[in-house]
Amino acid sequence: MAAWMTLNGTPPLVIAHRGASGDRPEHTLAAYELAIALGADYVEPDLVPTRDGVLVARHENNLIDTTDVGDRPEFSDRYTTKQIDGQTCSGWFTEDFTLAELKTLRVRERLPFRDQSFNDQFQIPTWEEILILVRQAEQTTGRTIGIYPETKHPSYFQSMGLPIEAPLLQGLTHYGYGHPDDRICIQSFETQNLQDLRSLTALPLIQLIGQATEIQVDSDRPYADLLTPEGLAAIAQYAQGIGPDKRWIVPSHPTDAGQLLSPTDVVNRAHACGLWVHPYTFRNEPQFLHPAYATPRQEYQQFFRLGVDAVFSDAPGEAIAAREALA
Repeated sequence: MAAWMTLNGTPPLVIAHRGASGDRPEHTLAAYELAIALGADYVEPDLVPTRDGVLVARHENNLIDTTDVGDRPEFSDRYTTKQIDGQTCSGWFTEDFTLAELKTLRVRERLPFRDQSFNDQFQIPTWEEILILVRQAEQTTGRTIGIYPETKHPSYFQSMGLPIEAPLLQGLTHYGYGHPDDRICIQSFETQNLQDLRSLTALPLIQLIGQATEIQVDSDRPYADLLTPEGLAAIAQYAQGIGPDKRWIVPSHPTDAGQLLSPTDVVNRAHACGLWVHPYTFRNEPQFLHPAYATPRQEYQQFFRLGVDAVFSDAPGEAIAAREALA
């Protein structure tokens, strides 16, 4: 057995990023079901509200790229342009639809180089439907299946009177979650959102950390500030782990796109603060895989050897195979 360098000395976990989103349209029950069948330790839904305050799973509240809304003349008047977290976005947005209206839409694969054969077959799932799916799958498989929800744009939705936190926690409580040891991790790119949640729940919280060029929405600080010794110590006061962009751990060369630099000490520094490290996002396709890796397995195994505690993967089956090969 491999001597794992994770914080707890246990094998790293595999988080199915938006479900098995490399093989099914992201954030569909079908994507979560496939991820569970492949053996993922967690499924990861991103949560946004409807106009009537129901949480649904979408990576973005803009529906333009992941549904057939653009082909639905009954909703043509909902097309609009908004400012969300400093970005100008045009399209159709979940907060302008009731749940009943959203349920009439059908989901489509976002990326053109992925399988399009499942388009228009699935609905947008609600948070409750995901919770039911996981609880039923646990009964069927006899496994404990984790859920890793992300609060998307929490400050934006708070300003609209559509807070995410209360319905998120109400759903978890209703389905029996709430103990610190439950396999639930709540993640956010915002710090205040997580600090507020800390006073409301004992469940593990994960501070997401964006790319080096990105600024944190709710503080106007560069994400690099969160990875200083002071920043990590502050995170440890309210969260159990960090979810950094993987280039914080294995940076790419600033001028040579085909070269990676030596790994940083981010994992060791976070572990020294008692924080898990869950980097994102691992994908199989050549459009995403850094050319320094001959195969996706090489990338997974480099990060596993560096001691990460989990990985966000669009291809959980590949991540599990890489973990098993090391063990």
